[in-house]
Amino acid sequence: MYKNKADNGANNICGKNIKRIRESLPEKPSQKRFADMLQVAGLDVDKNAIQRIECGKRFVTDIELKVIAEVLKVSYAELLAE
Repeated sequence: MYKNKADNGANNICGKNIKRIRESLPEKPSQKRFADMLQVAGLDVDKNAIQRIECGKRFVTDIELKVIAEVLKVSYAELLAE
């Protein structure tokens, strides 16, 4: 059977890692500031989208994951680690 949710029922497995990495950055950007950083990099998301991603309520596309990894300066594998 096809699974499109994480084992815990979340819509993504990267959200908790995105939050952890974002909060560990030296400047500790808020969700709003992180959304601004992503917009500068060409990804049209807002603070509400970041909030939903980080709590696992929103799916994340491969295109979004690529930009998020670039902005956070981490690998895809680090974002997808369970």
